[in-house]
Parts: sequence; structure tokens; C-alpha cells
Amino acid sequence: MSCSDEYYSHTTGNDLIQIMPKVKEKLKKAKYGVYNHSAVELCHWTKKSFANEGSCYKHKFYGISTHQCMEMTPAAMNCENRCVYCWRPAEFYDTLDMPEQMVDEPEVIVQNLMAERKKLINGFYGNSKNEKSKLDESLLPAHYAISLSGEPTMYPKLPQLIKYLKKLKATKSIFLVTNGQEPDMLRRLANEDALPTQIYLSTNASNKKMFSQINRPRHKDAWERWQDSLNFLSTVETRTVLRMTIIRGYNDCEEDIEDFAKLMLGGDPHFIEIKSYMRVGMSTQRLEVDNMLNMDEVRSYARSLCKRMDAFSIMDESEISRIVVLQNKERYVDRWIKSYL
Repeated sequence: MSCSDEYYSHTTGNDLIQIMPKVKEKLKKAKYGVYNHSAVELCHWTKKSFANEGSCYKHKFYGISTHQCMEMTPAAMNCENRCVYCWRPAEFYDTLDMPEQMVDEPEVIVQNLMAERKKLINGFYGNSKNEKSKLDESLLPAHYAISLSGEPTMYPKLPQLIKYLKKLKATKSIFLVTNGQEPDMLRRLANEDALPTQIYLSTNASNKKMFSQINRPRHKDAWERWQDSLNFLSTVETRTVLRMTIIRGYNDCEEDIEDFAKLMLGGDPHFIEIKSYMRVGMSTQRLEVDNMLNMDEVRSYARSLCKRMDAFSIMDESEISRIVVLQNKERYVDRWIKSYL
């Protein structure tokens, strides 16, 4: 599938992928910083942290500095799935193709997204509630979350991007979130010495039918691709997380927990994050408030999983985010990330 004329255009001469102006404008209204096919955003918790009003669960679970976290994507409008629970603008995703000769170089992406992020941060200096020292520190990220929107593993120069981020003086950690549809790219990261600090694999289905209902994939072999990625996580030499979003009426049935446990044990991750679907963003057009679980239900589900997986125990939780994290006692790593190096 080639780049859609409706959502993408090509720059004159350079022939690079760009998000079309009307979509770019919608993203900017949603407080994204956009550069060609890449984007950056200040998440809810980053903004809260400026005023010392709370931190992201990544801080609570792993020690990540919230105000110094840069959430970004090199593939803002590219994804192989149209997940029913996605709160990003999945309706605008319209390509499965990112030709290498038509994408920006990693250094260009990072420099321009840094500039876009600075513009977003500058607006917070005028509020006396915000701590100036935190704002100053936030301008030089220590943590990069490669996620945000789209599927980052579709970006053909992802290994170079991660290696570039590693070389930046302030970098302490890099997280990569993937839907598992590009297992070959994950192998490239390992083979090219470009593994991030922590890889997240979205794990929302225990069988092919459920996978299709929840993730609404474009690839016919999507389930097999995802299983390939799961197998990769079981042996890769970096920190790994399976992230399960529970949606009432889709994947919350008690009878499916046994199958989820078997699947997760096969992936042998260091951590499993179990969270409720949250009805925010674009997902409000697809799901209802009743599709969310309350915190007690998330806790109950986590306990049920642990009963079926002796290697795992409950490590922590974040009630405000309705999430419980399990830790692998046999494939153990320290939960706290102090420095990438």
C-alpha cells in the first residue's frame, strides 16, 4: 500500500513523507508537535509534574523522571492495526508503507521534535504553579518513550534512531512500545546493537479471533507476526514488558485467563502491566464507559493471573491509572532504572 494522497504529501525535490496540512492542523490542536512524519507531545503527567501534582506510573514502577520524559514517534500516521481501544487518531492512519528513501534521518527527527517540544514547554513558564527548575530540566530529556501515535517499528531507520538517542549526553533510558507487527525490525534492533532499555509488547488477545476483534489488523498474518514478536521477547537481552489493556466485553472473561497465562509465560517477560481500558480521546467513538474496569476488578484479574503463573508476583499498582504490574521472580531484573549506561 502506498502513501495515501489524502493524508500524506511529498516535499518537492526531497520526496519525503509529510502529514497533510489538514491532519497536521488537527494534531496541533490536540497539542502535538509535528515534523514531517514524526510527532511529539507533553503527556498529562508531564504537565502535572511541572507543578508537582503527580507523576506517571513509569516513575512509580521504574523510577523514570516524568518531567524529563520525551514521548515521541517517528511514525505518527503509520500503523498496521486499528485497535478498538486506541485513544490516538487511528482513523487517520492510512498507510502500511514507509520507504527508507522517503523518511527523515534520525538526527533530523530528534532535533526538530526537540524544537517542537520546547515550544510546547515554553507555554508553561507563565504559570506560577509550575516549578521553573523542572521546566528548565525538561528541556533536556533524560528518558525517551518511543510510542505516542502510530507504530514506531514501521520507521525503517529505527535502529539508527535508538543509537543516536543513546549517544546524547543526558540520556538515561529509552522505552519502545510496539504492537508486535514488525518482528523483523525487533530482530534488527538486537542484531545492530540498538536495543532500547525496555521493550513493551501490547498483549490484548489470547487467540486469533480475539486479536482480530480488538486490534483490527491490516495484515492477514497479523496473529503470526505478533507471536513471532512474543517469542523474540522471551530471549532478547534487554528489559521486556507485556502490556495488557483489559476491555470489558472483549478480553475480560474468566475462562480466557488460563490462555492468557500460557501466552504470557511463553513470552517470559520481566514485567506484565495489566491495566483497564480508559475511555479517552478517539476511543470514545468506539467504546463506552461500561467497557472500563474499576481498580478492584483490575486487582482481581491480576491475582487470577498470578495464581496461574508461579514465576510472577504482584509488584506494584497505580490506582489513578487503574494498572497493576507483575514482576518475574525467575527472570529477575531490578525494577529501578537508574541509568542507561
